[in-house]
Amino acid sequence: MTFDRRAFHRMLLGLLVASGAACARRDAPESSHRELYLLDDAGRQERLLAGARQEGVVVIYTSLNTQDSGPLTRAFEERFGVKTTLWRSSSDRVVQRAVAEARAGRLTYDVVETNGPEMEACFREGLLERFYSPHFTDLAPAAFPEHRHYVADRFNFFTIAYNTDLVPPDEVPDSYDDLLHPRFTGRLGLEAGDVDWFGAMVKHMGEEKGLSYFTRLAEMRPQIRSGHTLMGQVVASGEIPIAANIYNHNAERLAAQGAPIRWKALDPTFGRPNAIGLTRRAPHPHAALLFADFLLSREGQTILRDRNRVPSSRAVQSSLNDFPFETIDPLISLDEDEKWSTMWSTLFLKGQAVPRDAA
Repeated sequence: MTFDRRAFHRMLLGLLVASGAACARRDAPESSHRELYLLDDAGRQERLLAGARQEGVVVIYTSLNTQDSGPLTRAFEERFGVKTTLWRSSSDRVVQRAVAEARAGRLTYDVVETNGPEMEACFREGLLERFYSPHFTDLAPAAFPEHRHYVADRFNFFTIAYNTDLVPPDEVPDSYDDLLHPRFTGRLGLEAGDVDWFGAMVKHMGEEKGLSYFTRLAEMRPQIRSGHTLMGQVVASGEIPIAANIYNHNAERLAAQGAPIRWKALDPTFGRPNAIGLTRRAPHPHAALLFADFLLSREGQTILRDRNRVPSSRAVQSSLNDFPFETIDPLISLDEDEKWSTMWSTLFLKGQAVPRDAA
């Protein structure tokens, strides 16, 4: 049985609203960790390290794959002598487990690290506490939601990607309108599940103009594929010459392997934030904050960059985030999903259900 992320979002939001918890839990009394989490003095590092070594472990729930999270946790353990316990799953299952355990009163984890909408759901459930890190000054402003109960440590940016053998340099689009050129009819790819990108784009353009644009894009008879990794592969192989909504780090990984694929950021470029949050009732609060500091530090962000992930820190140079960008409002997924999913399905999926997100 597969887990429907969007159905879970709607279910979770319904429970919160129905029970009045959406407001009550966000306005709950400060946790016992709040003073520690907001610590900002000369002895901060020594206090965190001493406390973390006494706690001995930090428990992390994440959707970051083990090939990329493994180097992070190993480097953290080697530097600080504090063990990590990692539970990795898809973003929907991360939030499902985090909420279920908290509601059952048996919260065993310290850190949640996953996609923005799921982090927003955890915030609404009252699981997260604000925290401070000295590395905040290095992060892009878009890394912080207004309430600041989590912070982006990496991004997934939506860019175009094209096969360099099939799309000559003078035909590479400079704008989204260029994707509507007749030469791309039937030769353009779209990832099937990117409803939040669609909603963000339409809102940016203005709903009337935006829907008109995507109606014209649908008339281009785009080829639909499910999965950003797959989309990169089919562009690299030449099966589809150009894609409109691919994660640029997926294209970059293939290009680094010698594949004839390049990506390009168009205006506007939207990104999904992937964020880290600390729980209000973390069993190991010192270790939790120490791990957050490490992940957001130049060392942690460099490890992400070297794995062809997109760091949120401006102190770590990367071509993958060196352009103007905006982040997708998680409310599009949590509060407006039915609206945008229906429109997307009508335009591109022949009325079929939107598939769950794939890698």
